[in-house]
Amino acid sequence: MTVTSSADASLRHRYAEAFLTVRRGDGAPLADTEVTVAQTRHAFSFGNIGFDLVAHANGETEADPDSPFGGAPPASGEHLAALWLDLFNTATLPFYWAGFEPRRGTPDTTRLLRAARWFAERGVTVKGHPLAWHTLAPDWLLDLPTDEVETLLRERIRREVSDFAGVVDVWDAINEVVIMPVFSNEERRNAITRLCWERGRIPTVRLAFEEARAANPSATLLLNDFNLSPAFECLVEGVLEAGIRVDAIGLQSHMHQGYWGEERTLETLDRFARFGLPLHLTESTLLSGDLMPADVVDLNDHQVESWPTTPEGEERQAQEIVRHYRTLVSHPAVEAVTYWGLTDEGSWLGAPVGLVRADGSTKPSFDALHGLLKDEWWLAPTTLRTDAEGRVSVRGFRGEYAVSASGARAAFTLDRDGDVDVEVEVTLPAS
Repeated sequence: MTVTSSADASLRHRYAEAFLTVRRGDGAPLADTEVTVAQTRHAFSFGNIGFDLVAHANGETEADPDSPFGGAPPASGEHLAALWLDLFNTATLPFYWAGFEPRRGTPDTTRLLRAARWFAERGVTVKGHPLAWHTLAPDWLLDLPTDEVETLLRERIRREVSDFAGVVDVWDAINEVVIMPVFSNEERRNAITRLCWERGRIPTVRLAFEEARAANPSATLLLNDFNLSPAFECLVEGVLEAGIRVDAIGLQSHMHQGYWGEERTLETLDRFARFGLPLHLTESTLLSGDLMPADVVDLNDHQVESWPTTPEGEERQAQEIVRHYRTLVSHPAVEAVTYWGLTDEGSWLGAPVGLVRADGSTKPSFDALHGLLKDEWWLAPTTLRTDAEGRVSVRGFRGEYAVSASGARAAFTLDRDGDVDVEVEVTLPAS
């Protein structure tokens, strides 16, 4: 069956061509000279969660047994950090309210800020997840009246966005609103579910976005959900019609029950691209072991004693991750994808979703994704010779680049489709 979509498998929309003019320090063209051009960063956001590296960034040696975040133990940090930084450029850090502020008035700001800065210092864009969510709402909210819960949620959002501004400027402003007011998979209804039930979905969305926007007007704020049915489309329509400014739509794609395939993925992307907003695939997973039974509705309900990775599953995962990323990048509305887990050690639900086995060795999926992102979609250092006017033609994935000659180096950006004229001044001694 032929899929009709705005996607373009040639990825022309991801590339740019530049005529790069290289000059000496005195402004004269660097003519008929060998220069080296290399990519340094993708414009596209290729991300992963940074949960495993929070302890490492803080120099911790002991794991927190009460942490709701999951993640690998600190002893794995140095090894995992090298693998993480070799592949990804965007990190999602955990701001689940119950874990971030387990006791009222004791937010884990210092520790998370240190982790965020650790990533930022290494050239990584940092995203916070989430500001408002019913799951992992703190228990100390339970007995408070709804008005006070609303006040505290507003204060929490302003506090986090303000405290982390300049380091964390991308946020899932609110998470899983479709199910939020009717969520019932817990013994006692949490306070955020109660708030959303009493106030309504759109007013709760407005609360989250307006507080975050006021705290950091330049932040990128997402409306994020796992429910990709028409119910989420209706919610997006209502939110936009209410005049709430949304910067991007977050779509979760946990494929614990099997790879979606190109047709379903493109159909989903097209449905949400009609709103004219960037799409972020915020939580993507593919298994390298047995799949979760298809009849499980809430993925959290599937609890098994052991969920190992298998050789057959690893080969399947490697093939599927390449297909999935090719499909996402082919769609012009998609500007970010975050894989939800680097390693199987401490993974969500204990599932074999990682690109790295629990023993620290890389799976075929790591190598396959690395080959895609840092080989096929990456311009490695390439030697070119300038013409009589000091120009060379450069074509590559949109992003940041560097040109070097005779030990001098300068940065430039390929950031538009088609031909782009770029002038770069490399400071060399005048002849």
